[in-house]
Order: sequence, then C-alpha cells, then structure tokens
Amino acid sequence: MKIIGLTGGIGSGKSTVLRLLEEHFHCYTIQLDEVAHELTKPGNVCYDPVRALFGDEILAENGEIDRKKLAGIVFSDKEKLDKLNWIVHPAVKQEILARISEQKGKNRYPAFVMEAALLIEDHYDEICDEIWYVYADPETRIRRLMDSRGYSREKALAVMENQMPDAEYRKHYQRIIDNSGELCYTDLRFL
Repeated sequence: MKIIGLTGGIGSGKSTVLRLLEEHFHCYTIQLDEVAHELTKPGNVCYDPVRALFGDEILAENGEIDRKKLAGIVFSDKEKLDKLNWIVHPAVKQEILARISEQKGKNRYPAFVMEAALLIEDHYDEICDEIWYVYADPETRIRRLMDSRGYSREKALAVMENQMPDAEYRKHYQRIIDNSGELCYTDLRFL
C-alpha cells in the first residue's frame, strides 16, 4: 500500500481530489483536520489538555470545544497557536501512523491518502512514499473561496499570503495535479 500525502493551498481543491481518489481508485482517504477535530472531542486524548490550556470559555453549550471560539483565540496569538499545535499535532500523527498500520494489515486499499494544507510543515513527508501537490492558479482559488466560503477577495488573498508559497510546495512534491480547471478523474491515475 502506497502512502500518499496530498497538499496544496487553500482553495486549490484538495478535498475534491481526495474524494475522486476514494470514489474512482478505491483509496483509503483521510483529512488530518478531521482527525484533529475527532481527537479534541470530549473523552479523547486532546480534549482535556486543550481545555486546560484555554479554559471553559472555548466550550460550546454541549461541552465540546467550539472550533470557531478556539480559532478566534489562536489565530490572533501565535504563541497560543503554537501551544495548541504542540498538543494536537503529535496526537494526530500518532493516530495517522496507527491507521496506516491497521490498513496495511488489512491489505484492502492500493493507497492510503492523507490530506492537509500543512503536510510539509508538519513533516508528514517523512512517513509518505509520495507527496502530491494540488495546484490551482491564484485567481481560481480566490473565486472558489469567494463562492464556497463567502470570503471577500481581500480575505482570500490574506489567507493565501499566510500559506506556503507555490515555489516552496513545488520543492517537496513527487506529483503535481493541476486543478485550475475541470478535473477529470483520469488525471489522477497512479497505479
């Protein structure tokens, strides 16, 4: 089973590519953001440390961590973001390694594909056989963010400017998927 890391900037269409790999190529797919969300739910490994660090003001009425409240705190304070990442990122990586091991044992999938915007920054290239970079030109990404998330052009540009530049992504990939236009599942052949 090949281990593939799928990355790219916001609005590039990583989730679309991930879905196509699952539907058309029977790959095991997982989004690292969803694993992090799962691990911060009550009773899971990151919940108590995150709650202890940020206090009860980040909790929703049901006792779960309110991701919007937490984001409002950490994205305006780099030190707090670093502390959150120090709690969550190692737990996510440990969970991913466990899931890779489990899926290798089952021998059901040709590839295990994990998707994250920060795949390179979090050193997942160390556990992946290949890194695939989903590229879309900046104007396409801006349009997608405006259409799908309601971002203003300025907000889309601000978020994009805070991510790794295209040239840096290109240093790390083994395969590029241009998702600037219509993406056909045949563009993803890899077996």
